[in-house]
Amino acid sequence: MIELRDVHKSFERKGQSIQALKGVSLRAEKGDIYGVIGYSGAGKSTLIRLVNYLERPTSGQVFVDGEPLDQYSPSELRQVKKRIGMIFQHFNLLESKTVFDNIAIPLVLLKKGKEEIRERVTELLKFTGLSDKAGSYPKELSGGQKQRVGIARALASNPSILLCDEATSALDPQTTSSILELLKRINEEYNITIMIITHEMGVIQQICNKVAVMEQGLIIEQGNVLEVFGNPRHATTQSFVQTVIHNSVPQSVIHTLKAESGRRLFRLKFVGGAASEPVINNLIRNHEVNVNILFANMTEIQNTTLGTMILQMNGDNGTIDQAASYLLSQGVEITEVDKV
Repeated sequence: MIELRDVHKSFERKGQSIQALKGVSLRAEKGDIYGVIGYSGAGKSTLIRLVNYLERPTSGQVFVDGEPLDQYSPSELRQVKKRIGMIFQHFNLLESKTVFDNIAIPLVLLKKGKEEIRERVTELLKFTGLSDKAGSYPKELSGGQKQRVGIARALASNPSILLCDEATSALDPQTTSSILELLKRINEEYNITIMIITHEMGVIQQICNKVAVMEQGLIIEQGNVLEVFGNPRHATTQSFVQTVIHNSVPQSVIHTLKAESGRRLFRLKFVGGAASEPVINNLIRNHEVNVNILFANMTEIQNTTLGTMILQMNGDNGTIDQAASYLLSQGVEITEVDKV
């Protein structure tokens, strides 16, 4: 479990105080894959560095497994940090050491025996798909392979928490997808809580179950990923969501359609079972309205289908109101919009 309570963090630069975090509070439960997303300068990397106390908060508290980190002695804090693994954007591998030796570094520092190190590193090489790369050097690896080495190294000491700071931003889309699938396996098979810092909403969509959106040192929106994707409230969140759920109609089309009387525009959202039912077909067959579908999109989030549709209904207002009530009765979220 990871929790931040009213955390502030300031830095002094050239005689000026810069506030990186301004009263941040969040909670990741055991087994969560918690995504923190924001544009550059939002405070994401500062936040994650507070979780393993690479940085200390100016005020507020950070809790790991229910215990406040500021209450530990230096020796106790070192023990806590052994339970927290870290994956970096630029891999941070030692070029002069083999893949095997890079993965073994945390175990060597913990003074584990040679046989225990050999068994654990061999296990992790197999788990991360690197068994044939044990004797290779970082310069001989692709970016995805380097990141797999970084992941294996972070897992070496059997952490309960894994922190990922832009772990896929230096990778191509296909490699990113494979790394995210690996992280999902780690979460499921090892029951490790994962916190991911990213500026890509596709990362959140693919593996996270919870998300916090940051802007200028503040968390502006947070919650279950399906809820945030389905009902983004802040403009910045809406901007991120639209990168993976495209639901806009050209303004020229909207202007033409709304200029004609008796025509009204609606945004529909289908979640789960409602997305697989023939709701629109039944609407057309059983209500005296003409339906013009302007846009439709289906997205899977956390194994749940989220559908978005923008349609125009033509007819008298009473009939259109009845049609809208029918959609509501079928579990469809419907909103009449002036601007789509």
